[in-house]
Amino acid sequence: MGGEILVVDDEPNIVLSLEFLMKKAGYNVTTANNGVDALNSIKQQRPDLVLLDVMMPQMDGYEVCQAVRGDPELSSVRIIMLTARGRDVERDKGMALGADDYVTKPFATQELVEKVKSLLDRSSS
Repeated sequence: MGGEILVVDDEPNIVLSLEFLMKKAGYNVTTANNGVDALNSIKQQRPDLVLLDVMMPQMDGYEVCQAVRGDPELSSVRIIMLTARGRDVERDKGMALGADDYVTKPFATQELVEKVKSLLDRSSS
């Protein structure tokens, strides 16, 4: 399988669990704990996919998503937004800003792995 995944969340235990989950699924994983670090990491490393928390200090996930989608050189980066807020308006905002998918916490780990695999399979074909 393989692929580069950036996990972005300001909660250390969520970062640890997502990192473990994605590595177990066969992906190379890097992490960031705020939006500014995430955007810098995306520009430098060009991950295949970003698991992006919405609520973070300095720069939220919506701003990161918008910045990535506004940069033509980053158009191949897939984004799955993660949030504790499950309201349709938040989901719609994330999708309107260019997220490829939107997952509400708490989420089923196997379901998240399947979404990641599906998105990466789609972008490599």
